[in-house]
Amino acid sequence: MASKKVPPVFPAEVINANRELNILHSLEKYRSPFQILRNYHLVDDGEEPEATIVLRAGGREIHEADTGVGPVDALANALKKALKPAFSFIDEVRLIDFSARIYESRTGTKAAVEVTVLQSDGTRVWKVSETSRNINQASFYALAGGYEYAIVHRARRKAGRPPRGGKK
Repeated sequence: MASKKVPPVFPAEVINANRELNILHSLEKYRSPFQILRNYHLVDDGEEPEATIVLRAGGREIHEADTGVGPVDALANALKKALKPAFSFIDEVRLIDFSARIYESRTGTKAAVEVTVLQSDGTRVWKVSETSRNINQASFYALAGGYEYAIVHRARRKAGRPPRGGKK
């Protein structure tokens, strides 16, 4: 069985998911495919961080926990684990880049942090940025935004509508 050739992705083809999600969130009829019900909990012992989240997806309230090699990995694993029963394809979504930068450099470690994640489903690449005074919180919401974008994009494809920002 021959494997499909995937064309290379160039930086100009990275989709600004923040823009598309902001447009969707402004529409009265839009309903997010999942809702975060409570803030995440993160226990980081320096060895194997554990994240716990509670969300609603597929009409169910889901409480999940998972570990990772770092706090961002633990948050991503817990989110994916909670979303998988309603969106089985979520495992195809991969984090391919992560960056953080501070604002207000004079405030040092108290500065707001912008986290940008690049994610891919193997055919498209998109980025989401979130800002917070807490790097883990910015990371959590950036990851969640990226998963929301992936779910919405998949639903548009299944409905036979071209996804925003690209071809079917």
